[in-house]
Amino acid sequence: MSADRPLLGILLMIGFCAVAPMGDSIAKLLGATIPLIQLLTVRFAAQAVFLFPILWWTGTSIAMSRRAVRLTVLRTALQIVGIGAMFGSLRYLPLADAVAIAFVMPFIMLALGKFFLGEDVGPRRLSACIVGFAGTLLVVQPSFATVGAPAFLPLLVAVSFAGYMLVTRQIAREADPIALQAISGLFAAIGLAALLLANLGLDLPALKLVAPDLREALLLLGVSVFGTFAHLLMTWSLRFAPSATLAPIQYLEIPFATLIGWLVFRDLPNGLAAVGIAITMGAGLYIVFRERAQARPVPAEV
Repeated sequence: MSADRPLLGILLMIGFCAVAPMGDSIAKLLGATIPLIQLLTVRFAAQAVFLFPILWWTGTSIAMSRRAVRLTVLRTALQIVGIGAMFGSLRYLPLADAVAIAFVMPFIMLALGKFFLGEDVGPRRLSACIVGFAGTLLVVQPSFATVGAPAFLPLLVAVSFAGYMLVTRQIAREADPIALQAISGLFAAIGLAALLLANLGLDLPALKLVAPDLREALLLLGVSVFGTFAHLLMTWSLRFAPSATLAPIQYLEIPFATLIGWLVFRDLPNGLAAVGIAITMGAGLYIVFRERAQARPVPAEV
């Protein structure tokens, strides 16, 4: 593997921050007409269709140990819940608010690391977690007053993706990242398609199938392309720069989501939500830089 190229890694991560909200905005446009499970099925099926040819072209093996397969199934389930909760929240919330609330994930991961994995987390980072969560609640509060319980769906996104990241860490050394995404797409598409087929005799609204018109078909293609491309950009960014370098860049997704939300939907966070977003970003960035400081080797005494 070639040496790190931090600038290229940072540019790729900035690309992810710009592309991911585009896919979310398309999902928001589709929310009024395409049932959620159908939208998710198309999203994950397209991911598999896009990525398996890349694996074939590059000759990458998809072989996994039994342990890795079990963890991949769990990872896929968490990804379905996370993306499903995000797409569901976008039916009710402005794009920037949903993305900002979901950025409580680093605080959840830090708490999980301390209380379930026994990782050393000092009082400063725990305090930053509390402050960041308080900032998130400031974003939730006006949204809850407007739409009610769906305002908490991005918190489910955060919890699901915290688990998703922890599971991914367990298998990252065993599986190629693109192979992992392709297999996850296949597993998810099969599971979701089974749900849709099971609903044929039940007629549950959330699981019904609708025939998209040309506009909706193009938007379904768009959400699949942007979603898959965004994850590839993140995957490739990590090949050229360490995660400690890229972590602060991820917070650019919030201003990108704000800009795209305004351009497409003319939505902007209100004053209270904007303050909450600023607090959440500040606390998250503090944790990132504190992690980097903690990881820096202590100079030897002379």
